Amino acid sequence: MSDCIFCKIIKGDIPSTNVYKDEQVTAFRDINPVAPTHILIVPNKHIDSVDMMIVDDEPLIGHLFTVAKQLAAQEGISEGGYRLVVNTGVESGQTVFHIHLHLLGGRKLTKMG
Repeated sequence: MSDCIFCKIIKGDIPSTNVYKDEQVTAFRDINPVAPTHILIVPNKHIDSVDMMIVDDEPLIGHLFTVAKQLAAQEGISEGGYRLVVNTGVESGQTVFHIHLHLLGGRKLTKMG
């Protein structure tokens, strides 16, 4: 999508602090972090949200989680624990409509709910 901020980051049109990139996924630091480690892991393919996924997207979405595990280890937060969050829709807090995984850690996180 031409107006999607994440698509522009993936293409390099908007600068970001990338921490990982391969042919399927780009990961970069959130510009408004809510934890010491706050990385967004984004598929290079534009998918609006979980509700827009198709069966063929399953390997790609699984890869997001594999990359999250690798980045948690790289960031030194694996042992203490970390949170992975996917927001879907406006009421969940999704503000960028390009599916993405938040990797949060580096401090004790409060319970959700």
